Amino acid sequence: MRNVVFISGTPCTGKTTVSEILASKLDFKLIKINDLAIENDFVLGIDEDKGYKVIDIDRLNEKVLEIISLSDESLVFEGHLAHLCEGADKVIVLRVRPEILEARLKERDYSDSKIRENLEAEAMGVCTAEAYDIYGENVSEIDASDLTVDEVADALFDVVSGKVDFPVGEIDFMDWLIN
Repeated sequence: MRNVVFISGTPCTGKTTVSEILASKLDFKLIKINDLAIENDFVLGIDEDKGYKVIDIDRLNEKVLEIISLSDESLVFEGHLAHLCEGADKVIVLRVRPEILEARLKERDYSDSKIRENLEAEAMGVCTAEAYDIYGENVSEIDASDLTVDEVADALFDVVSGKVDFPVGEIDFMDWLIN
């Protein structure tokens, strides 16, 4: 049976690394959402204030649905925009405590405003909330804060295999906003 999995989350939560492991382990084809958007010219421009690419989500969604409809392979779509697209059997959102995420974002030389925006989004669970709006109970969220890459990949494998579920709402980083 063909399976379509979307792996999403705030930048620097480990999506790319664990998606590569998961796709290899399950023999799924891996598609990176950001690359798909750039290769298909879905970039509308650059946000002047924050310096990131603005993506045409509607066109990206159409392309994702086209890929899914034309494929007989199981697929993993990875990227922080994946949860905004349709067609997944399962959506997994990776979460990381803001203080850990902050260090990772700084290592990648994100601007202070971009770091703050991503930390606030993570604390409020924006990716999870957006995914839940589209997919409801088909969304799992995994706190990868204290897990190794292999442990996160194993957790994703177990979710995709139906062995375990990590329901939305058990991860709460809102106290970071108060401090």
